Amino acid sequence: MIYLDYQATTPLAPEALAAMRPLWEEGFGNPHSPHRMGRAARAAVEYARDRIAAPFGPGGRLLFTGGATEALNWAIKGIVETIGAEASPRRRIVTTAIEHAAVLDTVAWLGRQGHEVVILTVTRDGIVDLDAARAMIDGDTALVAAMLVNNEIGTIQPIAELGALARAAGAVMICDAVQGYGRVPLPVEACDLVAISAHKIHGPKGIGALWLRDGIVPAPLMHGGGQEGGLRSGTLAPALCAGFGAAAALAFDRIAADAAHVETLWHQARGLLDGWMLNGSADQRWHGNLNVRREGLDVSRLMADLRDIAFSAGSACASGSGRPSHVLEAIGLASAEARSSIRLGFGRYTTSGEIETAMTMICEAADRQRALP
Repeated sequence: MIYLDYQATTPLAPEALAAMRPLWEEGFGNPHSPHRMGRAARAAVEYARDRIAAPFGPGGRLLFTGGATEALNWAIKGIVETIGAEASPRRRIVTTAIEHAAVLDTVAWLGRQGHEVVILTVTRDGIVDLDAARAMIDGDTALVAAMLVNNEIGTIQPIAELGALARAAGAVMICDAVQGYGRVPLPVEACDLVAISAHKIHGPKGIGALWLRDGIVPAPLMHGGGQEGGLRSGTLAPALCAGFGAAAALAFDRIAADAAHVETLWHQARGLLDGWMLNGSADQRWHGNLNVRREGLDVSRLMADLRDIAFSAGSACASGSGRPSHVLEAIGLASAEARSSIRLGFGRYTTSGEIETAMTMICEAADRQRALP
């Protein structure tokens, strides 16, 4: 199997597995218990926390969650609840049309609770319209939520500019950095809350984190023991934390090498995909994401013909919905164009030989479709 679905999840790094194994075995203590085993587990959690938080620089704090979906729900709902307790609460929430469902579904729910939701459009390249953002981010805005690197087309949003607009208006800036953490520079100075996930950087599934700027206190999403900073309840899994920490340290140690490797694979893949059109910006994007389309392509048939290649027709979260990608529709593609698009994701463990084999097989399968009467 040639794995080309790095946006859905990444292969577990051997270093992350090695960091987790002792905590699954003899180090299984509850990190919230006061005895020696509990303290040892807690030490592993705090070591991991420091490694994950290091790229954010001094200040702020990082709290573990069950994943980025929880982190984003917590960030958005928690900030809205906190602001709602003020004497003159703001009611506007601003986000973009190409956000992950964890953001769009959350703000839609808040819209049904009476909040004003503004969805900013994006250009054909998949970049947010900053003029529209300037017009809508004002003194009525409670928060702005935007994704650093899009999970479907890889475009990199101007988070620094959006964060500056939010700050000037007195609003809170929330960034979904799931696809960008460990891959592109983090716009920490522009953000108040940042959501990240372990399994997008060769760590384990089932764990994410929310970074909070000093002074930012979202209301709890879940109630119970308040184990994480008094704000997030539930027993932490030390093994998952350790795996996340090892993966994060490795990602930032290798960030230049990984980026150079991805750049080589990007150019190789594009050169082999003759006759395919790129979705989204070619330059303002993470080049480990290659979203392309070919006129008249039946993607379902293509995937059935290529069972030895793991790739996607869009977000894993929307897989099987039968609906065209909301991201591809937002950048102006017709339904037929969106349905003829595939997403190829590659990274650290992808080889040049795999790219050559996979691109050749994809093109040959697409050609066979075109040859059918």
